[in-house]
Amino acid sequence: MSSSKLLTEVIQRWSEVFMRRSARDFKRFMSETGLSFSQISILMRLYHHGCHGGISEVGEHLNVTKAAASQNIERLVQMGLVERSEDLEDRRLKKLALTSKGQALVKSGITVRSQWVEGLTKALNMEQQDMIISALTLLTDAALKTED
Repeated sequence: MSSSKLLTEVIQRWSEVFMRRSARDFKRFMSETGLSFSQISILMRLYHHGCHGGISEVGEHLNVTKAAASQNIERLVQMGLVERSEDLEDRRLKKLALTSKGQALVKSGITVRSQWVEGLTKALNMEQQDMIISALTLLTDAALKTED
């Protein structure tokens, strides 16, 4: 077997393990919080990127109608996770931001996910960790070059 084919198989195997674990953790987080996939996506978007285009931007990000985005946002506002305010420059736009409760919820989800990765790290010796750091840095850089 060529090294290129072996690399493809190794990456696919790792991706399957990672995605299975990630999906399981994400599903558990959804169940514990009572939030939908779309609602968690909105929270993550606000946490990592903010939202300057209001409901329309959220709808585009989720690939849903403005009405569907608005319903999800309204639920998050009612739960005290998101606050909505008028944009002072364009009153037609509503600015969206995480509340402190929303930020804490997102951070707890990130913490839970990172605990699994930390467990993996502890299962490897320093030499193995250094090899994986090098390999994943190369892989990440190559993946970023192929993004649209």
